Amino acid sequence: MGLSVFATGNAGAVAETVAGHLDCDCGRVQEHLFPDGETLVRVNPDTVTDTVAIVAGLDRPNPRMIPLLFLAELLRQCGAAHLLLIAPYLPYMRQDRQFNPGEGISAFYFARLLSHYFDALVTVDPHLHRVHSLDELYSIPARAVAAAPSVADWIRNNVEQPLLIGPDSESAQWVEDLARRTDCPFTVLEKIRRGDRRVEVSIPDVERWSRHTPVLYDDMISTGRTMAETVGHLRQAGLRAPVCIAVHGVFADAADRILLEAGADRVVTTNTIPHATNAVDLAGPLAHATRELIARL
Repeated sequence: MGLSVFATGNAGAVAETVAGHLDCDCGRVQEHLFPDGETLVRVNPDTVTDTVAIVAGLDRPNPRMIPLLFLAELLRQCGAAHLLLIAPYLPYMRQDRQFNPGEGISAFYFARLLSHYFDALVTVDPHLHRVHSLDELYSIPARAVAAAPSVADWIRNNVEQPLLIGPDSESAQWVEDLARRTDCPFTVLEKIRRGDRRVEVSIPDVERWSRHTPVLYDDMISTGRTMAETVGHLRQAGLRAPVCIAVHGVFADAADRILLEAGADRVVTTNTIPHATNAVDLAGPLAHATRELIARL
C-alpha cells in the first residue's frame, strides 16, 4: 500500500518534514485563485498513491476549507483509496453547545464535514471544553498528539530554574502535566473576563520564586490579553521577565507583539501554526500518530 503526503494552506514546511519521517514523497499542490474568487486545485496524478495524508493549515479556516475539500475530492478522483487529514491546529472547537437560542453548534457541524471527506484525523492538543474526546465529535478514527513531551524537552534545554504558571483555570490541565514532565514547581492563576478583549488576573504570593524564571503556558495564544495581563503583574511583583509558551500560536491582533511589549522575555510556540515564534517541532509525533492510524485502515 503506497503512501504519499500533500499539503494545503500554509502547511508546506510541516508536510515536508512529516513526509521525511514517514519515508515517503511530498506531492505538490497548485491552487489557482480566479478573479471572481473561485479556486482550482491541481496535482500530478502520477504522484497520488493508494493512501494519502493531507497536512492542512487551518488556523484561518474559512478561506482554506474550500481548497482542502476540493483537494480531497481530487485525490479520490486520482485513485486515493484512503485519505487521512493531518490538521496540527484543529479549529471550530469552542462552540460545542448552543449557548443561546438560534445559535449553531459549529464544533459538531465542522466535525461532520471532515468526517464525510476523510477516513482518519490527526491533530495536536485540540481545544476541548465540554466535549472530553474527539470521539464525541468525529465519526472517523481521530488521534490527538500531545505537545507536552516536546515542550518539556524545550524547557529543560532552554530555561533556567523554571516556574510554570497557568494563566487561568482552563490551562491547569496543561500546566500540571508539564510540571510532572519537567519536575518543576507550578501555579495556576485566576482570570475574570470582562469582555472579548478585557480580562483581569489575580496573582498569588509568588515573591518566594524570585530566583526562578516564570514560564506561562497555555494550549493557545489568541488575542494574548490574558497572558499579557499576567506578564505585567509578574513584572510588577519583581519576578524575572517570563517566557510565554503556547502549543498553538493563533496570534490575533498581533498578540505576540503585545506580549513582548508587556514585558515577556520570549514568546515560543510549536509549529502547528507557522510563525516566527515556532521553536518546538512536532512533525515527528504527527508522523508517528499517522503511521499508527494507517495501520488500522
